[in-house]
Amino acid sequence: MAKRNNNILNISDALKDFVKSNKLEKGLDKVHVRESWSKLLGNGVDNYTTAIELKNDVLYVQLSSSVLREELSYGKEKIIKMLNEELGKQLIKKLILR
Repeated sequence: MAKRNNNILNISDALKDFVKSNKLEKGLDKVHVRESWSKLLGNGVDNYTTAIELKNDVLYVQLSSSVLREELSYGKEKIIKMLNEELGKQLIKKLILR
């Protein structure tokens, strides 16, 4: 009977290596931020969100409701903290609501 090669790489490790070697982290972070925004703030806020953009460590969120923008501006620090916890790293340092 032939010997098996036990140097098998876990699929999650292989994907992580692929992402790292092709420098895809920033693009994936942008996608994860959009998903986290929708998940944490719910459908009510998500329906009024027209654009989400992550540049460096600043998250730009465009809202179609000025009333909602004013309400969310009172809890910017809490929103940043919740998003960073959901993402698992300190990705966002500043939130700008437009």
